[in-house]
Formats: sequence, C-alpha cells, structure tokens
Amino acid sequence: MFAEYVQGALEKAEYKKLDDGTWFAEIPGFEGVWANAKSVEECRKELVEVLEEWLVLKLRDEDPIPVVKGVGIRIKEITTA
Repeated sequence: MFAEYVQGALEKAEYKKLDDGTWFAEIPGFEGVWANAKSVEECRKELVEVLEEWLVLKLRDEDPIPVVKGVGIRIKEITTA
C-alpha cells in the first residue's frame, strides 16, 4: 500500500526546467516536498526520497497526510493482551 501511495503522489508531481538548466519538481498539496537536480531522472529520485522522509515525519508527529487516489496512510493502534 505504501508503494501505491507514493506512486499516486508522484503522478501529481509537476516538473519545470529552470533557467540554469536544472530540474525542479514539487507535489501540489504536499507542502515542503520538492526537489532540484541536474536531470529529470535525478530530480524524480530526489523527490521520492523527500516524499518518503516527509511521510515518516508526518506519521511520527501524527500530522494529517493527504489522501491520494482514495488511499490514505495512518498508523493503526494495536492492543495486545
């Protein structure tokens, strides 16, 4: 499920080639998730890393995480006997 969520978020990514020849990418609705690299491939890889780290922090801090394509991520509390 995590991989599907990340893939769905990446499908929303917007890429721009900057005046200096580098690539910039961000995902609308995911504040602070952006990347910048020399090639579009490197930019996408960096964006994946940033998104995954962002998700870990959101989960740790119990902050809301956007739903993507009907998929949400949350921590489910499990009780043990």
